[in-house]
Amino acid sequence: MRMLARVEHDGVADQVAVEEPLEIRAAGEPVAVTMRTPGHDEELALGFLYGEGLIDGPREAAPPADLAANAIEVAGPLSHEPSARRFYTTSSCGVCGKGALEEVAVHAPPLGPGPAVARDLLADLPERLAQPAFERSGGLHAAGLFTAAGELVCAREDVGRHNALDKVIGWALRENRIPLADSIVCVSGRLAFELVQKTAVAGCPILVGVGAPTSLAIELARDRGMTLCGFARGGDVNVYAGAERVA
Repeated sequence: MRMLARVEHDGVADQVAVEEPLEIRAAGEPVAVTMRTPGHDEELALGFLYGEGLIDGPREAAPPADLAANAIEVAGPLSHEPSARRFYTTSSCGVCGKGALEEVAVHAPPLGPGPAVARDLLADLPERLAQPAFERSGGLHAAGLFTAAGELVCAREDVGRHNALDKVIGWALRENRIPLADSIVCVSGRLAFELVQKTAVAGCPILVGVGAPTSLAIELARDRGMTLCGFARGGDVNVYAGAERVA
């Protein structure tokens, strides 16, 4: 996986994150193009389509028959036409709150009770999130899937925080772990609307982030019954929604 590129600055060698486009195709038709860091592209395509409600389970995903570079083909049929996607899926925040919440509700029923987790474990999750490419470049986001006991079961990195989460969800889809009813998702950055959306659609009741949440992220988490925790660092964490799961 070519996640890092070698560069020079000020006369010294360095490494930066690779950013390239990926065309996601489904049922023979292009659906979307996303800027991503190469690696786990099949998982990214599956996670993206699942989060959009375009597929409802595992599918075959592979490079297309024409061997086009930076493209992944996912087997059809789709649940509905890609043109039916709503604009909210392309934005981190600043969208119409009411319309966005109603759209997510179509694909994400209210979450179940989920596990009860100690506050100090939630605060410690970023320290357990594997980020080897970030450590070498400083330019990648990470997402990780944890058990209720805090065991890391899958971690992915990408230049886009939403892509990193799509890769984790795509992995879980392939492993038949969806819905993630007894799991925790942890992300390395801020908590914007689309991360809560993707986590809710995957059926995960707890989302933890290193950074701050947005107002719409909190609103969506409360609407879906999700536990949303931000500023997880230095042994502390803020709980913005779903405090009943925090012991």
